[in-house]
Amino acid sequence: MPLTTSRRRFTAAVAGLAATVLLTACGGDSSSGADGEKVRIGYIGDFNGTSLIAIADAKGLWKKHGLSAESKVFTNGPLQIQALGTDNLDVGYIGPGAMWLPASGQAKVVAINTLGNADRVIAQPGITSMEQLKGKTVAVPEGTSGDMILTLALERAGMKKSDVEIVPMDPSTIVAAFSSKKVDAAGFWYPAAATIKKQVPDLVELAKNSDFAQDVSFPTAFVAGNDLVAEQPEKAKKVLAVLREAIAYRSAHTEEAVELTADKLGIPAEQVKADAANVELLDLERLDALTKDGTVDKWLQGMNDYFVEAGKLKQPVDPKTYYTGDLFIGAGK
Repeated sequence: MPLTTSRRRFTAAVAGLAATVLLTACGGDSSSGADGEKVRIGYIGDFNGTSLIAIADAKGLWKKHGLSAESKVFTNGPLQIQALGTDNLDVGYIGPGAMWLPASGQAKVVAINTLGNADRVIAQPGITSMEQLKGKTVAVPEGTSGDMILTLALERAGMKKSDVEIVPMDPSTIVAAFSSKKVDAAGFWYPAAATIKKQVPDLVELAKNSDFAQDVSFPTAFVAGNDLVAEQPEKAKKVLAVLREAIAYRSAHTEEAVELTADKLGIPAEQVKADAANVELLDLERLDALTKDGTVDKWLQGMNDYFVEAGKLKQPVDPKTYYTGDLFIGAGK
């Protein structure tokens, strides 16, 4: 269905706004452990993306392992992959929707973090099925888990992206556009979706991660630049030692992890607690076991199959080429 003139204008305006937001997507720099070797680490402002860094900051883990950390907040994973590629970041955090980027050789997955269940396809009140989205505007941050959940939900409904009018948007732009009813639906995630829900309390959730749990797992992860892993393995090992300790602490002290995350983000602990409810934590022992027995590789392979179908990858890639599981386990020795 061709776009109307008004929708063309709307799409152009939104694209311009999204581009402006993308140019200012990172900020909130902070430093910890100022005496050690400097590492620049990115994160996203939610429990998944922030909790390990908040723990490392609060518990002095950077300094313990000889590092000085400068952390920067980003709105999504693809931006962090870009920053890794331009040597503006050493380590970053990505959700499952951006996992095709390391699979395509643009970074290394150095640590699996959690299994996510925060992604949703949300729609304006009155829209009760994916089929009803045909011909309607759907906002999505391209290359993210919001993009992934939308693609999966459309496929399950026997639809393609060409059946809807996709409007690429930055997450903060989606909040404004959906709340003001300028888009009909969005491929998005919590906790940002909770912000929308305050403005549109009767929004409809058409799809969520757990709807596809039998076919696809949704791991979140920390990624590192290819050069860091290849040329500075000792520095990478120090970073992983910090992340491992933080993972262990988060599993044993989850309520405190929520508080520390809230403090770092400057938001109420109850908001972070609600966000954490959409996360499956993996303790260190389990992560090591899942790496050793090949389960993590199976998760990543399943995602690769999806990314091939979605046109993000030309062909499946062996996870061993980009998931440095041995390096992760070795950092604990």
